[in-house]
Amino acid sequence: MKSTLNSIALSLFVLSGAAQAAPLVTEKATLELTELSQGFDHPWSLAFLPDGRMLVSERSGTLRIVTGTGEKSAPLAGVPAVKAAGQGGLLGLALDPDFAKNQLIYFSFSEPVEADNSRTSVAKARLSGTSLTEVQVIFRQAEAINSQYHYGGRLVFSPQGELFITTGDRGSRREDAQKLDGHFGKVIRVNTDGSAPKDNPFVGRADAKAEIWSYGHRNLQGAAVHPQTGAIWTHEHGPQGGDEINIAQAGKNYGWPLITYGEEYGGGVIGQKRKSGLEQPLHYWVPSIAPSGMSFYSQSAIAGWQNNLLVGSLKFGQLVRLELTADKVSHEERIRIGSRVRDVQVGPDGAVYLLTDEDNGKILKLSPAN
Repeated sequence: MKSTLNSIALSLFVLSGAAQAAPLVTEKATLELTELSQGFDHPWSLAFLPDGRMLVSERSGTLRIVTGTGEKSAPLAGVPAVKAAGQGGLLGLALDPDFAKNQLIYFSFSEPVEADNSRTSVAKARLSGTSLTEVQVIFRQAEAINSQYHYGGRLVFSPQGELFITTGDRGSRREDAQKLDGHFGKVIRVNTDGSAPKDNPFVGRADAKAEIWSYGHRNLQGAAVHPQTGAIWTHEHGPQGGDEINIAQAGKNYGWPLITYGEEYGGGVIGQKRKSGLEQPLHYWVPSIAPSGMSFYSQSAIAGWQNNLLVGSLKFGQLVRLELTADKVSHEERIRIGSRVRDVQVGPDGAVYLLTDEDNGKILKLSPAN
């Protein structure tokens, strides 16, 4: 399904000033948009701890704990070195499914390598007070190159406990998204120790990486588990237009750069829009919204949003709400936030929490109006 600026409903609101609440009238509910906390250096990912506190990663390489009322900690000790340049840095976060017992967290980052190269890597560590201990890198992208672009970096656990990792094509290696002997432009599926599950689609093939789940992706910055089906939904940046939402299925080829609804920056055809054997997107945007962060709304606090898919927009500073009919997008509403939305998470209180990607990044909270 295509989305254009003429085929969606748009709710406008811009938040200015600190720590204020204001009415935001959307199609389904009237909400309050509140600034919960500020002063973050390009925050990238937010994860809720069982006690209601939040972990927030900053692209510059800092990890902080934030209370439910917005007080943020000093940087946690123990975070490994990152290459914080361009789109790289400290990126995605996920809690171990047994976090309440083992206190383990997982994070993706642009790992520096010699000669100014870097790669997307994932580490796990134990959260111990204000420090990370027992830090262990469990996944390293096979290729390390000198590029500051398209790291991917979202993390999400399946209902069965496998960790899904999204990667990008690093900007200059688009053709490698079609190759199975590397990790560019892939959805990766590993166990918590970094090993490949035995039922991954390319296990046992000498010409393929066993960790690959799906391929033919450009730059995946959104991943979420469907609350009913348990399927892994992803979104990725298109070039100039052609951002996509897909359901990542084992062994499937999602086409980049052979098919796309985008074009070269400045104009020019990249590939076809359709080709036999390659998956069509579930939903796509022309022009691009630059999506980042994605969550299903499975709470009850915001009336009318149940089982909707929420996507952040960097380009337009919006929260995009998608209504679903089975596995199809049936309606789209764009809610103007006024800042680059990097991550979208649903809190245990049923509110929606947004990270803004700025020098003075913020946590914004969307909750039902009183």
